[in-house]
Amino acid sequence: MGDLLFAAFGAEAHRPEVPEPEANPRAAEALRLWWLLWSGCPGIGWQRLQALQTAYGSLERAWTAPRRELQARLALGSAASERIEAYRQRWGDTPIPSSIDGPTRRRLAQRRTLVPPDVGFPEAARNLERPPLRLHWQGNGSLWRPLRRRQAIAVVGTRRPSPHGLSMARALGAALAEAGWPVVSGLAEGIDAAVHQGCLERGGRPVAVLGTHLGRVYPRHHSVLQAEVARAGMLVSEQEPGATVRPGHFAQRNRLQVALAQALVVVECPVNSGALHSAELAWSESLPLWVVPADAGKQSALGSNRLLASGATVLLDPADLIRSLGPGPLARRVPSARLAQPAKDRQASDGPDGNAAEVPEAGGLLEALGAGASLEQLCSRLGQGPSQVTRALLGLELTGQIRAEPGLWWRPC
Repeated sequence: MGDLLFAAFGAEAHRPEVPEPEANPRAAEALRLWWLLWSGCPGIGWQRLQALQTAYGSLERAWTAPRRELQARLALGSAASERIEAYRQRWGDTPIPSSIDGPTRRRLAQRRTLVPPDVGFPEAARNLERPPLRLHWQGNGSLWRPLRRRQAIAVVGTRRPSPHGLSMARALGAALAEAGWPVVSGLAEGIDAAVHQGCLERGGRPVAVLGTHLGRVYPRHHSVLQAEVARAGMLVSEQEPGATVRPGHFAQRNRLQVALAQALVVVECPVNSGALHSAELAWSESLPLWVVPADAGKQSALGSNRLLASGATVLLDPADLIRSLGPGPLARRVPSARLAQPAKDRQASDGPDGNAAEVPEAGGLLEALGAGASLEQLCSRLGQGPSQVTRALLGLELTGQIRAEPGLWWRPC
């Protein structure tokens, strides 16, 4: 990708040594609890966890190391050493007994949390240059099975897309859902929200990787969408409950989105954007990279258009992506002829119940739109499914008769 790649990708990254998952259930539980205990210690991150394991052979033995010895091995300042010592004293000399009992589990074990030593922790995430210390999740836990195998597709893009970008993101989410692919994105404004919504509309399984902790909704007006994603799919975050939101957290999630996916689609993004960072990460791992072309004069698409110039695959229709990918891990028995049908034809032929239905006429849609309406309101007023209404909206957007606004809302121009 030429100048687009970060210089860091030019050399082999140093990856930390992560304890291999234990086959013995008791040993696996002990390893998990010791990881949870140490990773909750203030001042202990990946480098220091690795140093502890290297120096002492296990996190359990490191717990009883003398303070001065620990301070020297970890190159700690006096303040950091005091915080770690206070943490160890608070938990006591034997926080995890050799025979793990109920009270120990209740104190330490965290439900809906994965750590690198867990068998269920995604291998690609474990092999990151800076793997997540913990992955907190909410929603449909069965999705971890395809995510561990990277059987998902990530779709990313700008927070300020063009109407064309929004429509393509919704269509991609819908097409991937129909084909049985979990759809990974970031629940941000713009492209992320549109692809999640398109996935939900077709009964799919969206996976939102958050830049905040699970209890925080960002942006705030995505509270309903975030709840819907959690209900139908999954929310994932490496941020601890109550953690302060920092700009760097949103950059960190990019690597995790790529680690959960076998291919990446960039719908639209400017030159300096998180979506472009995700594309660079995907390219460095030799993952398939698809890009939706856009108006060469739009600032919101300069980055994605340059990806095309650097060799990314052009994506003109969601059906092209589905034909390349084939059925996903969650696919129902869908006839191959239907999957190969162009998305525009398939959306025009499907009604709310899956039967044939016509796309709404422009005049009727504009009348139903009035001064402005949401997708849900338009579907109700017209008595048609979201795929037909969305297709008709796209036609009106491209001819400049209506404009799309955040929150799947449209107004006449």
